[in-house]
Order: sequence, then C-alpha cells, then structure tokens
Amino acid sequence: MRTGSEPTTARSPLRARFWLSVWGLIWATVGTVVFALVGRPGWAAACGVLWLVVTVDMAMIVRHMRQGAHWQPGRDVPPYLPPEHRDR
Repeated sequence: MRTGSEPTTARSPLRARFWLSVWGLIWATVGTVVFALVGRPGWAAACGVLWLVVTVDMAMIVRHMRQGAHWQPGRDVPPYLPPEHRDR
C-alpha cells in the first residue's frame, strides 16, 4: 500500500537475507557434522533441523529474487490515504 512516505531509493533486503542464509547454512552444516562426529546426536539433530529450515528459507529467497522487481508506482502517482482514513 502506497502512503507517500516511502523512500524513493529503497532496496530489497533479499541479497542480505541470501548471504545471511549462506552463513547460517555453513554453520548448520559444520555443526551437524562436528556434533555427529563427537557423539552428540541430540545437538546433531538440532543442527540438522536448523540446516533444513535454512535451506527452505534460502530456496524461498532465491525464488523471490528470480521473480524480479515488481511494479511500483512512480513519482507521477500521487499517494493516497490508508483505508482506515478514507471517506466513505
């Protein structure tokens, strides 16, 4: 919803989320392997679940990045009031 207060140079946080997911994926993988090798199956399972969550999140991030930019109203489109302030 456009209210007119959005910055004109706003950027998507998807690349930052992607690189944070890469960082999390590395640590979850290392944690799973290390805890499995030292005989801590509970911690290895916890890191494995975290690894799965990070992988799903990363897939969603890549999907959103591949969708590309969506249409946003330009400067020529005037802002409008949010629905709760409109006259009926």
